[in-house]
Amino acid sequence: KIGAKLTKLRKAAGYKNGDDFAYDHDINRSQYGKYEAGVKDMRISSLLKTVNALGVTIEEFFSGGLE
Repeated sequence: KIGAKLTKLRKAAGYKNGDDFAYDHDINRSQYGKYEAGVKDMRISSLLKTVNALGVTIEEFFSGGLE
C-alpha cells in the first residue's frame, strides 16, 4: 500500500517514471523501483527522505490512510 501511494504522489509531482524521480532526488533507482512495487521493505529513514522529496510531510503521507 505504501508503494501504491508513492507511485500516486510521484505521478502527481509530474514524474512519468520512478527512475527519473529517484535520479533527481539522489535515491537509489533500483531500490526505489522495488519500494513502489512493494517487493522491498523501506527503512523509516528512506521513507522520510522519499516523502520529503515528494513535497509532503510524513503526517500528510499517512493522513487519510493508505488505499
